[in-house]
Amino acid sequence: MITVANEGFVAVVEIDNPPNNHVSVTLIQELAQTFEILDEDESVRAILLCSTGKNFCAGADFSAPREGQLVVGDLYVQAVRLFATKKPIVAAVQGAAVGAGLGLAVMADFRVAATDARFAANFVKLAFHPGFGLTHTLPRLIGTQRASLMFLTGRRIKADEALAWGLADAVTEPEALRAGALAMATEIAENAPLAVQSTRKTMRGDLAAAVKAQTAHEQKEQTWLRATEDFAEGVKAVGERRPGNFKGR
Repeated sequence: MITVANEGFVAVVEIDNPPNNHVSVTLIQELAQTFEILDEDESVRAILLCSTGKNFCAGADFSAPREGQLVVGDLYVQAVRLFATKKPIVAAVQGAAVGAGLGLAVMADFRVAATDARFAANFVKLAFHPGFGLTHTLPRLIGTQRASLMFLTGRRIKADEALAWGLADAVTEPEALRAGALAMATEIAENAPLAVQSTRKTMRGDLAAAVKAQTAHEQKEQTWLRATEDFAEGVKAVGERRPGNFKGR
């Protein structure tokens, strides 16, 4: 599911579960283990996170019954490990970065988006509460007002708007995405590695601890919402690509 290749001082970490590269506990655990290994590798100074298929990551697959339970449990324990990574991460985003997939993209320091990229926090369309630490990380990135707009509407933000908001740091044509993201990661990796890591730590602060605290709250809210009739309807509606017929219960 995960492959790693070196491009100079950049480790290219690729998620290979096309077409949607759905989030799972196994995937996030494998990513965390990979990042921790790369943190100890002195030949690696930056990480490029990318994926195969049409979508960067289409979030959790709520149609898989067992996976739904794991999303509000073990998944966040593994997600916190990602935020503890010491080396800078550039994400190459094509297609959908939705739900937990948006959380994964926002975990990175920078995002290079293809023109076909779209970012969405579609949790309310599922009658669900945002997760993956997004209620902390997204406002920190684009501001509380824009984050609230994404959370409460569930709308998709296209690449050009994402760039204007600071959700994306660069936009390229799809065929140039990997090269563009690698160029950004290489630009970082050309600098003094200890100075880069020190500066990054100052800028990010104790982000892992903040995400850990926030996911505890997110999990609490997700747990009771999962038991509602609206959640069952939301999952069905999203799967059928229609608006939900919600009852508020």
